[in-house]
Amino acid sequence: MSDAAPRKEKLALHWKMAIGFIAGLLLGMVAYYTSGSDAQWVQWLTKYVTQPFGTLFLRLIFMLILPLLFSALVIGVSEMGDIKSLGRVGWKTLAYTVVASGIAVLLGLGLVNFFKPGAGVDPLRAQAMLEQGRERANDIVHSSATQPKGMDMLMSIVPDNVFKAAADNTILAVMFFALFLGIGLVLTRTKSTATLLQAINGLFEVSMTLIGLVIRLAPYAVFCFMFNLAALFGWDLLASLSQYVGVVVLALAIHLFVVYSLMLKFLGDWSPRKFFSGVREAMVMAFSTASSNATLPVSLRVAENQLKLPPRISRFVLTVGATANQNGTALFEGVTVLFLAQFFGVDLTLGEQATVMFVCILGGVGTAGVPAGSLPVIALICTMVGVPAEGIGLILGVDRFLDMCRTTLNVTGDLMLAAVVSKGEPYEALEGVDMPVPPPVSNEVDL
Repeated sequence: MSDAAPRKEKLALHWKMAIGFIAGLLLGMVAYYTSGSDAQWVQWLTKYVTQPFGTLFLRLIFMLILPLLFSALVIGVSEMGDIKSLGRVGWKTLAYTVVASGIAVLLGLGLVNFFKPGAGVDPLRAQAMLEQGRERANDIVHSSATQPKGMDMLMSIVPDNVFKAAADNTILAVMFFALFLGIGLVLTRTKSTATLLQAINGLFEVSMTLIGLVIRLAPYAVFCFMFNLAALFGWDLLASLSQYVGVVVLALAIHLFVVYSLMLKFLGDWSPRKFFSGVREAMVMAFSTASSNATLPVSLRVAENQLKLPPRISRFVLTVGATANQNGTALFEGVTVLFLAQFFGVDLTLGEQATVMFVCILGGVGTAGVPAGSLPVIALICTMVGVPAEGIGLILGVDRFLDMCRTTLNVTGDLMLAAVVSKGEPYEALEGVDMPVPPPVSNEVDL
């Protein structure tokens, strides 16, 4: 009989985040319905404790995301081995992204035309919400007006100074440079480039390790996010826009559990049950942070450790997908534009709705993977089809909750895409270069 005491089981990270989520929601509801959102102690707590802690957590993640995204994409491209493999994986990724985004937008437009949520909002309550959100809505509209459009948007993807692009947090430009550098490493097989590749792999491993340390704060950050949401808004705001929220959530749920399951089953030969069981930690993280970029390190670890996908495929698809494969964002944008059109009595023709669908698919590709990153795109689309863009003020109160929902779909869609694209791809590292998989950050963390 061994004298050693039995090892105490540690709670998995996703369960700790779930506990933080429920605790924050319940305590926030208690604060809202017992004291009200205007109570001095509620305002003080959210302003000086919970909101700063949540913001600090996201900033720590975003601080490390750029080196992680850069190194993961360079490694993912370089591990393809040859341009032919890169082209095959790239075109499969692009094709499945367009198909999934197209289905998402069609689904959203169909449901919003059927249920017509814009006709069911109480005018007095809606006017009050418009006034409350008018200042921020005007900032969003101004932001959309200053963003590059058309050919300028395409040209901005190619940076003239990659360091300036990184300093400005222009993710697409940095990704283009990483893609280009990866192609250069594929075409240049020398001892020096092998050393460079090892250094970039070291940057990836260090980034993953540091983010693993930050992720330990996730349950507390989740508690803060949910407390703020519940304490400041309660359920009243959701009830006022219940039809709109219901249509968005229904469309997201159908796309998540029906469309993704069909794509997994018939395109990737995956069991949907096995897939969703493996990605639950990434889904909880996505829902809690409302940020695809903040969830990227968890998605990378889940893809390699839980789904057992080839690292060269998962690193390429997930880093590209964090910005380019945002089905939930495209769906949300389409539903919101038509909702605002219905609310303001703007009758959009089928041709105008087709334009909305096309721009939403493109907007889903270039939308920043950060909380509320889709709002400037919605303002831009509204302006294009003659819908008052200031109407965004109507949905600002419920956007945080819907952002959490659509980010969950975005992140799950990235992992689904990686699983589907991995079908038929060999599980191998870059020939001639030692490319170890980084040590996993354990789910069982001490908090």
